[in-house]
Amino acid sequence: MTSTEDLLRTLAPQVLGVLVRRYRQFDLCEDAVQEALLAATTQWPGEGVPDNPHGWLVTVAARRFVDAVRSENASRRREERAAVLEEPLSGIESPQSDDTLTLLVLCCHPALSPPSQLALTLRAVGGLTTAEIAAAFLVPETTMAQRISRAKKSIRKAGATFGTPDDGEDRLAVVRHVLYLIFNEGYTASSGQVLARTELTGEAIRLTRMLRRTLPEDGEVAGLLALMLLTDARRPSRTGPDGDLVPLAEQDRSLWDATSIAEGTALVEEALARGALGPYKLQAAIGALHAEAATAEETDWPQIVALYELLGKVSPNPVYTLNHAVALGMARGPRAGLDLLTTLDDDERLAGNHRLAAVRAHLLDLAGEPDAAREQYRTAARQTNSLPERRYLEGRASGTGAR
Repeated sequence: MTSTEDLLRTLAPQVLGVLVRRYRQFDLCEDAVQEALLAATTQWPGEGVPDNPHGWLVTVAARRFVDAVRSENASRRREERAAVLEEPLSGIESPQSDDTLTLLVLCCHPALSPPSQLALTLRAVGGLTTAEIAAAFLVPETTMAQRISRAKKSIRKAGATFGTPDDGEDRLAVVRHVLYLIFNEGYTASSGQVLARTELTGEAIRLTRMLRRTLPEDGEVAGLLALMLLTDARRPSRTGPDGDLVPLAEQDRSLWDATSIAEGTALVEEALARGALGPYKLQAAIGALHAEAATAEETDWPQIVALYELLGKVSPNPVYTLNHAVALGMARGPRAGLDLLTTLDDDERLAGNHRLAAVRAHLLDLAGEPDAAREQYRTAARQTNSLPERRYLEGRASGTGAR
């Protein structure tokens, strides 16, 4: 991704937040921002990036919005908005005015269902494509496109009003979940030629820090930030010189980011001492145990299994069960992990998802069943849209029993 594209990805949600705060029409504002981004990609390479790119985008997007409203045939709607359109955007185009987090909360509008809240926020704030969001939700792309379209219509019908992140635990839970999904898509991209998208992990961490400053007493927000930091700390060792995936057990732990680990571990300790256990606190605690192990052999797998058992009770989820099966296989033998995987065979949320076959292949390999493992590795390789993951899985298939 070029530096201009990086800049536009960062600025897009900020600009959209400015327009929605000003004009209150989410769908029209998003269209206007997309047109402004297209204009920037066309003009900036030749003319150079303006001194105030944020202000440039706000100005162009505002003009596109006004043009769109004026082109509508319904004079009544034009008159209703006339006062808004005549007032200038004075002050709010400042690059110091970052409405990204406020936009995130807006996308979690109570008029939307939780899945629609997640999808709309990933699109508007995270900048993910419809295909990427569909992969995150484990649903077909056409289904996700319809969901996003309906969400935009619902936002418009309900009226786009800004709220605060603490206006109800249900809404805050969606905000946390959205940040979690954005981070996950960045840490292991669901498709494409690279394993990680650092612009997404970085944005997820940035937004979570903002949320924590807003809600410093929320233990789950602290746990979420800790989870991100502890996970992202391993990023430098996750790929080799050729960009291929390096599994956790084979990573050079000297490359892990000690600063992120220290901050994440401190946050885990703080989060666990505050309030009830939640999914992010528990996952962060698991991440801290991995970070504390100087070598893969020193990993406290029994304790990790115990935490996954708690996680399964607090927040049942098939992806957590996959990770639980891996931990169980390391702590009590691969057969124990394989037995747990059978509980996922009929789970429609994992149908066609490569992770189930990949975990089963790993455990079969550990169990000394290379033929069965090879078949599962090949199945997983066919199912993934990530080229680095596919190369890794194909390599395991051709070299099974090597661990």
